[in-house]
Amino acid sequence: MRPTFTHIMKFICSIIVAILFANGLSAQDTTQQQRVNVHFQTTYIYQYKPAFSASYSGPNSLLNTEEKQNSITASLFFGARLWKGAEIYLDPEIAGGSGLSGAFGMAASTNGESFRVGDPAPTLYVARAYFKQTFALGSKSTMNEDGQNQLADKEPARFVRIVAGKFSLGDFFDNNAYAGGPRTQFLNWGLMSNAAWDYAANLRGYTAGAVAILQMDNMTYKVGMATEPTMANGADLNTDLGMARGLNAEVDRAYTLKKRAGHLRFLGYMNETNMGSYAQALHTIDSTNRPNVIQTERNGRRKTGFGINLDQQLTDVLGIFGRIGWNDGKTETWAFTEADRTISLGISLTGDQWKRKDDNIGLAIVANGLSKDHKDYLAAGGLGFQLGDGKLSYSNEVVTELYYSWKPLVKGLWMTGDYQFALHPGYNSDRGPVNVFSFRLHVEL
Repeated sequence: MRPTFTHIMKFICSIIVAILFANGLSAQDTTQQQRVNVHFQTTYIYQYKPAFSASYSGPNSLLNTEEKQNSITASLFFGARLWKGAEIYLDPEIAGGSGLSGAFGMAASTNGESFRVGDPAPTLYVARAYFKQTFALGSKSTMNEDGQNQLADKEPARFVRIVAGKFSLGDFFDNNAYAGGPRTQFLNWGLMSNAAWDYAANLRGYTAGAVAILQMDNMTYKVGMATEPTMANGADLNTDLGMARGLNAEVDRAYTLKKRAGHLRFLGYMNETNMGSYAQALHTIDSTNRPNVIQTERNGRRKTGFGINLDQQLTDVLGIFGRIGWNDGKTETWAFTEADRTISLGISLTGDQWKRKDDNIGLAIVANGLSKDHKDYLAAGGLGFQLGDGKLSYSNEVVTELYYSWKPLVKGLWMTGDYQFALHPGYNSDRGPVNVFSFRLHVEL
């Protein structure tokens, strides 16, 4: 749906009404079961990239000229309790703007709030609409606070939960305390989730499906099935699960190390849909004299992979995190980003030492790699839905990111300065290095 000015103004007015209404619904004694809540967020990101050196460029390259881009999202989060253990959530959202070079040219793209949608005009859509049912397996519980897509209530220490509807798989899998959200933490795609996890999603990152969760004290087990896009990086989802689907499973162990909280997660996934083969594409030349992976697409092809995810609190103010990911890299990247191997490591520090307890510093590095088939395809001039310099002098793509998030004395407002340094953008040592400077304004109520 392409909103008119009237649509956008109505949406903004509804935000104001919802926030006013939410004051009577959300701000209540959290020892009581909350029946309804409403929240709001908006995130604006400005990015500047100076010109950089490039021996050559292709159709899907990161532009080597100076570039400035903006993106903005605004979201409403509605939650309601239906009966014991049953909740529904609805998140309408507007997004507009663009990532650098339209989010082409790097697997570790620099703005996690931007997508490869092609058109920067503001667009209104439903991000999430799902049902959640929880069945307690005992009387022991902790308290969940009121939040986005979370009603204040007692959370059982042991439970079975079923979630069904439209959501992002990242809402439930591959979570990380220090690197999981570009609205408040690291901006880079390779740090907001596991870059080698080609998770089922449309071009905005959402899918339809179901997730089952078993929580047993400090152990959590999750399985999920989700719909794949009808084409690589497509807007439409294939609802025929017999033909195409993404299967995910994760084991999460919560633990303490010297009385400091930590999590270790093991993720496995398998996608099945009409993907093309990189190896076959090398023998399938199109009218532009390039190998074309799209012409090799057929039903029943699979991509498998795994991820390991760690976060660990070290002190009251310092935490570390890391991820490792791998997929077989035989079939074309279908939904997230063109990475077949990834490793990342970082730290997060709060500002208590300089009397700014709500401020935060993050520093991390991510290195991504490709399978042999994927390398050979790009080196021969093939195009993925995100990468394609025309040829390739292969090196791992490496990005370092540093940010400082400052919270002024205004409730719900954060401002962030961010710097990213990228070596070998698009896995190409003939291009770069790249410097990206960003400013982020985030509001949530």
